[in-house]
Amino acid sequence: MGRSTQSKLSSKKPRQVRDAEATQKQILDAAEAEFARNGLSGARTDAIAKGAGVTTAMIYYYFQSKEGLYKAVLQRPVVEMSEWVNKLNLEQFPADEALRILIKEVIAYETAHPQRGMLWFQEANQNQGKYFKLGNWQENFGYVVKILERGMAEGCFRQLDPFLVTLQIAGICNFYFNAHENLKHVRPDLQLLSPEMIEQYTQEAVNLILAGVEKSGE
Repeated sequence: MGRSTQSKLSSKKPRQVRDAEATQKQILDAAEAEFARNGLSGARTDAIAKGAGVTTAMIYYYFQSKEGLYKAVLQRPVVEMSEWVNKLNLEQFPADEALRILIKEVIAYETAHPQRGMLWFQEANQNQGKYFKLGNWQENFGYVVKILERGMAEGCFRQLDPFLVTLQIAGICNFYFNAHENLKHVRPDLQLLSPEMIEQYTQEAVNLILAGVEKSGE
């Protein structure tokens, strides 16, 4: 009888952990959408709770405050991107191929998370990067910087400023998605977020960036 009761209790623990993780993900997803629309100052906790299908008390239970939830929302992409880039094992490829792979993967990531660019816009506009600086974005920018530095050392990239070129690469990969709601009116005949258009944009981005950094592009 005692062993049976203990077994039932222990069997519930993994499910409770899974349920807690699922609930936190629901909250983070809903909060991401709300913060992207309204930033920290304009976001409403009750709207986040409604979007997540939970009570506001549940939000405070997991994240303590709206500010705590905001920090968690901003931190999630930093962690995800770091884990995702590490899995690519870009060190095994020559610098030009590593950069080509990374550009494609970054655009694919932006395609999957098109609203995240607005998070950074709202953070810059409302808070002047106060919370952005808490994330380890230096590491994620560092992946591109290292590839560019390696390419210069290998002799396949021209001499350039790795940090400034990294910012330019980020702009090419991000702007298409961040400004979509405006750009769709420039060419209303195009479905800019269709798989075919994104594939075409990705190839054009790869061609442009590689032509800009490779010695043959001088």
